Amino acid sequence: MCRFVLYQGPPLSIASLVTEPSHSIISQSVKAIESEEPLNGDGFGVAWYVPEVSPQPAVFRSVSPAWSNMNLLDLARVTKSPCILAHVRAATRGLAVTELNCHPFASGPYAFMHNGDIARFGRIRRKILVGLSDNAFHAVKGSTDSEHLFGVFLDKIGPQPNRPVDAMADALLAAVREVVELSRAAARPNDPHDAPDSEDDDCDLNIAVTDGNHAVACRYTTAKNREPSSLYMHTGRRYVCEGGVCSMVSPEKGTGAVIVSSERLSDDPGWQKIPSNHLVTIRDDRTVDLRAMN
Repeated sequence: MCRFVLYQGPPLSIASLVTEPSHSIISQSVKAIESEEPLNGDGFGVAWYVPEVSPQPAVFRSVSPAWSNMNLLDLARVTKSPCILAHVRAATRGLAVTELNCHPFASGPYAFMHNGDIARFGRIRRKILVGLSDNAFHAVKGSTDSEHLFGVFLDKIGPQPNRPVDAMADALLAAVREVVELSRAAARPNDPHDAPDSEDDDCDLNIAVTDGNHAVACRYTTAKNREPSSLYMHTGRRYVCEGGVCSMVSPEKGTGAVIVSSERLSDDPGWQKIPSNHLVTIRDDRTVDLRAMN
């Protein structure tokens, strides 16, 4: 199961998420704690925004493991941004390990990443592609279920620039509902192991998407008898790493910085597990709201 982290707040070095915390994203690529698969070595990606230069994110992705990529370590050390996404990948069985399949994916102002699976994706991939607009179709470069879901999101959000965060949340929720319905419709009714509610064939959709100003994340599964994959949130005035120790200044007080992460990056207080099947919206003033995915 992939691991990811999203940050929005005062400009922060990429290293403060990727390398410096005690349980950084690179640490999670080697030994994820809250995942059945502890190793996430099938590539990585980082996206970050420089709003004074461009509304579109910069993206660096590679098929090499995050822990051994010297370019990543050097870039992370000197690059600061008010909005950063980082992802380490454990490839879904049967999907290629290529740079195109590494997260985050970007199109226009949006950057998107996911951990989990869309059940029966091989049966519904063509239907997803047929239903996309030309713009969304051409945004899908690779073969992952994640990027196809991003294509659906792009059509739901539409081409208008500077969409409010509530519109982004509505678009993500609509995209999730569409792929879940397609997955359920593709079940073979005569196969008891392939029923729409089969515990072994669920949609697991932990997602983060941003336009550099606002962000939406969700922790979601169709499984009836288990929790979704882990996803945490941390808020406070600012996140700092000093002398090898990372922590949130004034956790849960103020609205300066927000982190959404598959696993807690550090041992400081204030990390909150996002409830099952909920959306998190992060506004440009860093206020945060939770919404049930009914």
